[in-house]
Amino acid sequence: MKEIIDFIILIIIYFWKFYKKWKERGRDILLVNTTMYVYLSFVLYFTLMPIIISLPFIFNHPYHPMNLVPFIDILNGRGDFIRQVGLNVLMTIPFGLLIPLLEKNTKLFNVIFYTFLLSLSIELLQPLINGARSSDITDIITNVIGGIVGYILYLIFKPILVRILRYIKSNKD
Repeated sequence: MKEIIDFIILIIIYFWKFYKKWKERGRDILLVNTTMYVYLSFVLYFTLMPIIISLPFIFNHPYHPMNLVPFIDILNGRGDFIRQVGLNVLMTIPFGLLIPLLEKNTKLFNVIFYTFLLSLSIELLQPLINGARSSDITDIITNVIGGIVGYILYLIFKPILVRILRYIKSNKD
Protein backbone atom coordinates (compact mmCIF):
# COMPACT_ATOMS: atom_id res chain seq x y z
CA MET A 1 0.00 0.00 0.00
CA LYS A 2 1.93 2.97 -1.36
CA GLU A 3 -0.35 5.53 0.28
CA ILE A 4 0.69 4.56 3.83
CA ILE A 5 3.66 6.95 3.72
CA ASP A 6 1.34 9.82 2.80
CA PHE A 7 -1.05 8.96 5.63
CA ILE A 8 1.79 8.73 8.15
CA ILE A 9 2.97 12.18 7.12
CA LEU A 10 -0.59 13.55 7.35
CA ILE A 11 -0.92 12.11 10.88
CA ILE A 12 2.41 13.62 11.91
CA ILE A 13 1.41 17.03 10.51
CA TYR A 14 -1.94 16.84 12.30
CA PHE A 15 -0.44 16.20 15.73
CA TRP A 16 2.63 18.41 15.21
CA LYS A 17 0.90 21.50 13.76
CA PHE A 18 -2.84 21.42 14.36
CA TYR A 19 -4.13 19.26 17.22
CA LYS A 20 -2.87 21.29 20.16
CA LYS A 21 -3.81 24.63 18.60
CA TRP A 22 -7.35 23.48 17.75
CA LYS A 23 -7.83 21.81 21.13
CA GLU A 24 -6.91 25.04 22.94
CA ARG A 25 -9.64 26.86 21.03
CA GLY A 26 -12.31 24.47 22.27
CA ARG A 27 -13.70 21.01 21.70
CA ASP A 28 -16.16 22.27 19.09
CA ILE A 29 -13.35 23.85 17.05
CA LEU A 30 -11.27 20.69 17.44
CA LEU A 31 -14.15 18.55 16.19
CA VAL A 32 -14.98 20.65 13.12
CA ASN A 33 -11.35 21.26 12.12
CA THR A 34 -10.37 17.63 12.64
CA THR A 35 -13.38 16.50 10.60
CA MET A 36 -12.30 18.80 7.76
CA TYR A 37 -8.70 17.55 8.05
CA VAL A 38 -9.76 13.90 7.87
CA TYR A 39 -12.14 14.67 5.01
CA LEU A 40 -9.40 16.46 3.01
CA SER A 41 -7.01 13.57 3.73
CA PHE A 42 -9.47 11.18 2.11
CA VAL A 43 -9.95 13.55 -0.83
CA LEU A 44 -6.18 13.39 -1.30
CA TYR A 45 -6.34 9.60 -1.06
CA PHE A 46 -8.96 9.28 -3.78
CA THR A 47 -7.57 11.94 -6.11
CA LEU A 48 -3.80 12.33 -5.76
CA MET A 49 -2.18 9.60 -3.64
CA PRO A 50 0.42 8.23 -3.60
CA ILE A 51 2.16 11.60 -3.54
CA ILE A 52 5.46 11.17 -1.66
CA ILE A 53 6.74 8.17 -3.62
CA SER A 54 5.58 9.82 -6.88
CA LEU A 55 7.58 13.03 -6.36
CA PRO A 56 10.84 11.73 -7.90
CA PHE A 57 8.93 10.74 -11.06
CA ILE A 58 6.87 13.90 -11.63
CA PHE A 59 8.87 14.93 -14.69
CA ASN A 60 9.19 11.39 -16.13
CA HIS A 61 5.92 11.59 -18.06
CA PRO A 62 4.25 14.14 -20.30
CA TYR A 63 1.78 16.55 -18.74
CA HIS A 64 -1.55 16.31 -20.50
CA PRO A 65 -3.46 19.59 -20.49
CA MET A 66 -6.93 19.77 -18.98
CA ASN A 67 -9.89 18.84 -21.14
CA LEU A 68 -11.83 22.09 -21.44
CA VAL A 69 -14.91 20.71 -23.18
CA PRO A 70 -17.56 20.22 -20.48
CA PHE A 71 -19.34 16.87 -20.40
CA ILE A 72 -17.50 15.55 -23.48
CA ASP A 73 -17.61 12.01 -22.08
CA ILE A 74 -21.39 11.92 -22.27
CA LEU A 75 -21.32 13.49 -25.73
CA ASN A 76 -18.90 10.81 -26.95
CA GLY A 77 -20.44 7.98 -24.91
CA ARG A 78 -17.17 7.26 -23.08
CA GLY A 79 -16.87 5.56 -19.72
CA ASP A 80 -19.35 5.40 -16.90
CA PHE A 81 -20.33 9.06 -17.04
CA ILE A 82 -23.22 8.94 -14.54
CA ARG A 83 -21.03 7.23 -11.94
CA GLN A 84 -18.20 9.76 -12.45
CA VAL A 85 -20.53 12.75 -12.14
CA GLY A 86 -22.19 11.25 -9.06
CA LEU A 87 -18.88 10.54 -7.35
CA ASN A 88 -17.55 14.03 -8.12
CA VAL A 89 -20.66 15.67 -6.69
CA LEU A 90 -20.62 13.35 -3.67
CA MET A 91 -16.93 14.00 -3.01
CA THR A 92 -17.40 17.73 -2.33
CA ILE A 93 -20.72 17.71 -0.46
CA PRO A 94 -18.88 17.44 2.91
CA PHE A 95 -16.65 20.35 1.90
CA GLY A 96 -19.66 22.58 1.22
CA LEU A 97 -21.19 21.57 4.54
CA LEU A 98 -18.02 22.00 6.62
CA ILE A 99 -16.79 25.35 5.26
CA PRO A 100 -19.60 27.36 6.96
CA LEU A 101 -18.89 25.52 10.21
CA LEU A 102 -15.25 26.60 10.00
CA GLU A 103 -15.96 30.19 8.98
CA LYS A 104 -18.98 31.84 10.51
CA ASN A 105 -21.22 33.89 8.17
CA THR A 106 -19.96 32.07 5.07
CA LYS A 107 -22.06 32.85 2.02
CA LEU A 108 -22.80 30.63 -0.97
CA PHE A 109 -20.32 32.57 -3.11
CA ASN A 110 -17.49 31.73 -0.68
CA VAL A 111 -18.37 28.03 -0.77
CA ILE A 112 -18.45 28.09 -4.58
CA PHE A 113 -15.10 29.89 -4.69
CA TYR A 114 -13.38 27.57 -2.17
CA THR A 115 -14.79 24.45 -3.83
CA PHE A 116 -13.64 25.73 -7.21
CA LEU A 117 -10.11 26.31 -5.86
CA LEU A 118 -10.00 22.86 -4.24
CA SER A 119 -11.18 21.18 -7.42
CA LEU A 120 -8.92 23.20 -9.73
CA SER A 121 -5.91 22.35 -7.55
CA ILE A 122 -6.72 18.66 -7.69
CA GLU A 123 -7.32 18.72 -11.44
CA LEU A 124 -4.05 20.54 -12.16
CA LEU A 125 -2.00 18.26 -9.90
CA GLN A 126 -3.47 14.90 -10.96
CA PRO A 127 -1.65 14.56 -14.30
CA LEU A 128 1.54 16.01 -12.78
CA ILE A 129 1.73 13.48 -9.95
CA ASN A 130 0.45 10.52 -11.94
CA GLY A 131 0.90 10.39 -15.71
CA ALA A 132 -2.03 7.96 -16.02
CA ARG A 133 -4.48 10.54 -14.58
CA SER A 134 -6.11 13.29 -16.54
CA SER A 135 -7.87 16.50 -15.64
CA ASP A 136 -11.26 17.57 -16.85
CA ILE A 137 -13.40 20.70 -16.61
CA THR A 138 -16.43 18.46 -16.02
CA ASP A 139 -14.88 17.36 -12.72
CA ILE A 140 -14.53 20.98 -11.62
CA ILE A 141 -18.15 21.74 -12.55
CA THR A 142 -19.50 18.68 -10.75
CA ASN A 143 -17.29 19.29 -7.71
CA VAL A 144 -18.66 22.84 -7.43
CA ILE A 145 -22.20 21.46 -7.69
CA GLY A 146 -21.33 19.13 -4.80
CA GLY A 147 -20.09 22.09 -2.76
CA ILE A 148 -23.38 23.89 -3.43
CA VAL A 149 -25.38 20.82 -2.36
CA GLY A 150 -23.29 20.64 0.82
CA TYR A 151 -23.98 24.29 1.56
CA ILE A 152 -27.72 23.76 1.05
CA LEU A 153 -27.56 20.81 3.46
CA TYR A 154 -25.74 23.06 5.92
CA LEU A 155 -28.54 25.64 5.68
CA ILE A 156 -31.17 22.93 6.20
CA PHE A 157 -29.40 21.36 9.18
CA LYS A 158 -27.82 24.52 10.62
CA PRO A 159 -30.03 24.65 13.74
CA ILE A 160 -29.20 21.05 14.61
CA LEU A 161 -25.48 21.45 13.84
CA VAL A 162 -25.21 24.63 15.90
CA ARG A 163 -26.99 22.96 18.81
CA ILE A 164 -24.65 19.94 18.65
CA LEU A 165 -21.55 22.15 18.55
CA ARG A 166 -22.80 24.25 21.49
CA TYR A 167 -23.40 21.06 23.46
CA ILE A 168 -19.90 19.79 22.69
CA LYS A 169 -18.38 23.15 23.62
CA SER A 170 -20.23 23.41 26.93
CA ASN A 171 -19.89 19.75 27.97
CA LYS A 172 -16.62 19.68 29.93
CA ASP A 173 -15.78 16.07 30.73
